Amino acid sequence: MRAGKHLSRSKRAYLVLKRLIDIGGSLFGIIVLSPLLLICAIGTRCSSKGPILFRQARVGLYKKEFMFYKFRSMRVDAPQVAPSDITVKTQQSLITKWGHFMRKTSLDEIPQLFNILKGDMSFIGPRPSQGEAVEGELIHLRESKDPSPYEVRPGLSGMAQIYLDRNHDPVKKAELDSEYVKKLSLWLDVKLFLLSFAVLFGYEPGR
Repeated sequence: MRAGKHLSRSKRAYLVLKRLIDIGGSLFGIIVLSPLLLICAIGTRCSSKGPILFRQARVGLYKKEFMFYKFRSMRVDAPQVAPSDITVKTQQSLITKWGHFMRKTSLDEIPQLFNILKGDMSFIGPRPSQGEAVEGELIHLRESKDPSPYEVRPGLSGMAQIYLDRNHDPVKKAELDSEYVKKLSLWLDVKLFLLSFAVLFGYEPGR
């Protein structure tokens, strides 16, 4: 599926390069991080009952749904709702001890390298939204923007994840997602990629 059909010619050309980078980067990441993939899989299996992977339908390029992968960090009876719909205390009680560790270190996100390799996602882009029932407001806000965040593949990390708090306002998130598409470039992707690592170590740009 070709991304950016309504974007400028230069941005469409960059998206071709971006896809090649995603393929090479995800293959490299899967190979290099294979020991961590194994450790996380064993840790998840041993820490609580349930599947190793958390699979969920997410909304991606041109609002097409795809199956999103993460290492399961919550109990199997955890409700499928937006984080803002339940209290922080309740959220914490649903996360396993091993899951807390993986979330803190972002190890639970590693399986998304397979989403990137498949073409569902990119390293950098708007985070894939959950369906209408959970994030309907965000989906409609994104659709109303010009350019729409759904013109590009969703990302492992993005502007909203770097510049906003976890329980961010959907309006601000949609604005930043659209701004990303508007400013789309190799330099911006490199900058956001490096900032994503900085955030892991506690850096909070613009918050």
